[in-house]
Amino acid sequence: MVQLRGWPSFPEELPVFTPETAPPDPRALFLDWLTEAGEHVLAPHAVTLSTVDADGAPDARVVILKDVGTAGWAVATSSESPKGLQLSKDPRAALTFFWPGRGRQVRLRGPVSPAAPEVSAEDFLARPPASRVEAFIGRQSQVLADPADLVAAAAEAERWVEENPGTAPETWTRYFVDPDVVEFWQASHDRRHVRLRYRKTGGGWVRERLWP
Repeated sequence: MVQLRGWPSFPEELPVFTPETAPPDPRALFLDWLTEAGEHVLAPHAVTLSTVDADGAPDARVVILKDVGTAGWAVATSSESPKGLQLSKDPRAALTFFWPGRGRQVRLRGPVSPAAPEVSAEDFLARPPASRVEAFIGRQSQVLADPADLVAAAAEAERWVEENPGTAPETWTRYFVDPDVVEFWQASHDRRHVRLRYRKTGGGWVRERLWP
């Protein structure tokens, strides 16, 4: 525990966040923070996607943000993956971005909806070849009894992708998280962290400062 407490959490210099000047729409602020993070940290588009299973137990994993637009924050996966199956039963999710190199965190949550099939197919075909092969292997999170089975399945998937370069799996799905709450968190070395919450209302967004 002594060693854990001794590790630094953030760099000495942290960016300044002034909530009073934040834009009225959280997407604009998020894109500003994402762009800024991309200048300083690796994988700024990595995000923790949290869902719940059929028993209501929470589940979380790191995925890649695909886009941010009027439909929401976009991620993609197979509808037959554990997260895809969980979203089919309970179409709600939370996303958490953490950029320790900037002392920043963004959290959002809300309902989830699948994109149109052609949008999901376009998303899949934009993936690098190795990523497409991995998706065609399938069986995500199933027990792997023999690593040789993975080698064989990968070879078959690679052959399929080469022979069908313009084909996407019907199960590949882009999902949009349309948040009703978005929170921006800026660390401060004096522990008076700055928190700004956007809460969706019928007329747009309400901005609220939160206690640290």
